[in-house]
Amino acid sequence: MLSDSFLAYARRHELLHAGDRVGVAVSGGRDSVALLRLLLEARGALGVVLSVIHFNHKLRGREAYEDERFVAALAGQHGLAFHSRSADTQDYARKNHLSLEAAGRSLRQRFFGQQLSTNKVDMIATAHTMDDQAETVLLRMLRGAGTRGLAGIFPQLRIAHGQAIVRPLLGMRRRQLAEYLEQIGQAWREDASNQDLRFLRNRVRHRLLPILEREFQPGIIETLAQLAELAREEERFWEQELDSARRQAGLRRAAAAGRVAGHGRSTDAVVLRAEKLGRFPLALERRLIRSAAAELGLKLEFQHVQEIVELLARPQSIAQREVELPKGYSAVRSRGELRIGKRCPSGAEERRVYEYVLPLPGEVRVPELGVIFRARRAGSEAERNGADFRLASQRLRELRVRSWRPGDRFWPAHTGSPKKVKELLQKRKVSGTERALWPVVTSGEEIVWMRGFPVAGAYRALPESSEATIIEEVPEQAGEPG
Repeated sequence: MLSDSFLAYARRHELLHAGDRVGVAVSGGRDSVALLRLLLEARGALGVVLSVIHFNHKLRGREAYEDERFVAALAGQHGLAFHSRSADTQDYARKNHLSLEAAGRSLRQRFFGQQLSTNKVDMIATAHTMDDQAETVLLRMLRGAGTRGLAGIFPQLRIAHGQAIVRPLLGMRRRQLAEYLEQIGQAWREDASNQDLRFLRNRVRHRLLPILEREFQPGIIETLAQLAELAREEERFWEQELDSARRQAGLRRAAAAGRVAGHGRSTDAVVLRAEKLGRFPLALERRLIRSAAAELGLKLEFQHVQEIVELLARPQSIAQREVELPKGYSAVRSRGELRIGKRCPSGAEERRVYEYVLPLPGEVRVPELGVIFRARRAGSEAERNGADFRLASQRLRELRVRSWRPGDRFWPAHTGSPKKVKELLQKRKVSGTERALWPVVTSGEEIVWMRGFPVAGAYRALPESSEATIIEEVPEQAGEPG
C-alpha cells in the first residue's frame, strides 16, 4: 500500500520523529492534499502532531481564495489547527525585481520561517514528489549545474537545531498520489497555472519529459531521481573534504579593497592563500572557490570559477590581476592572496544602474536613456525574415531591460561561445557614459538581447516561426501620444 511506502521512506531518511509538531504545507492541489492524508494515516505510527499551513499568493483572484477556503475546511474536517497568510506576489516581484516564480518562492519561505521561529511547529512538510525531483535535476542540467545542482531537492533541509523542512513524498510519483486520492474519495483543487507553458518548469513537465519518457527512456523520472540521490552522497563526501581544505587555505572574512572592517561591523570580502589553492586537486580547488564566494551570498557559474582558476595559475611575476564577477564583485590576486569582494565603483557609476520590467507584449520608459523599449510580436514578412533579431516567444519568461553589470555574459547568435559584455563593448569601442548605460534585456537570469548585436543564439526564433518577438528602442518623444 502507498501508506506503507510513505512510512518506510520517512523512516529511512529519518524525516519525522515521535513528538514532532509538523506543519503540513497544503496548497489545495493534488500532491499537497495527498501528503496531508498520508500523514493523517501515519501519524499514529510516527507519533507526530499535525497542523495545516497555507499561503495565498493572490495570483489567481477568486480561485486563490477558494483554494484557501477548501484547505481550511479540510483542516477543520480532520480537527487540525489551520494557519494561513497571504501576500500580493505580483507587487512583491515588481518592487524587488524578481520573476513571479522567485517572488512566490521567497514569500513562501519567509512564511515557513515565521511558522518555525514563532515555535508553532518543529517541522514543515512540503509535497515535492519524485516528478518534481526529476524536473529540478533536468532544469539544472540544462542550465549547466555541477554536482551540487544535480543533487536536486534534498529530503530534509535543516533550518536550526530540531527544525527542518521535510519532503516525505520524494520517493513517490504524482500518478500514484492521484490514484491514492481517488481510492479514498478525496477531492483536490486544480491550479490552471500549472498548465501555463510560459513557465520553463511547465514546458519541461508537459513537453520535454514526456518526449524523453516516450522516445528515449521510459524510466526517465526514476533515472533522474537516482542521479539526484547519487549526487547528494557525493556532496556529503565533498562537504567533509571542504572543511579541511578551507582551514588549509586560510579562508577568512575581511574588508573589501578600499574599505575598513571596524569593530562590530560586517565584512564584505573573503581571503584565501593563493599558493595553497593551487596545490589542491582541480575539483577541490573549484569547490573551495565556489564555497568562498558563497560566504558572501555570491553564486558563481562555472565560467567565473574557471577564470579564477586561470588567474591563480598565472606566474607570480604578474603582481595583480582581477576577474569581474556578478553583482559588482571581483576576484583579485595580490601579494600571495586571493581576495573576493565588492568592487568600489564611483558614485557616478552607481547612479547609472537601472532595471525595469518590460511587458510582453508592451513597453516601458527608460529615463536614463531617454528611450522607450517595446516588446512586440513580429508582424510583416520582412520582419519575419530578419531572424537574427527575432526572439522565440515561447521560450521567453518575464523580460527586464537593465544596464549591463560587471561579470555579465552574452552569447549572440552565430558566435562560438559566450563573451563578457565588457569585452563586446570594448571591441565596438563603446566607452564612457554610453558604455556605462548600455542596455541589455534579460529573460529570467539570461541576457537574450543586447543593443547592437543579434539576439542570443539559444533564444533565436526559427526562420519559419510565426511565434516571434521583436525588441526595439523608440525615442521617448516619438513614443508619447500627441
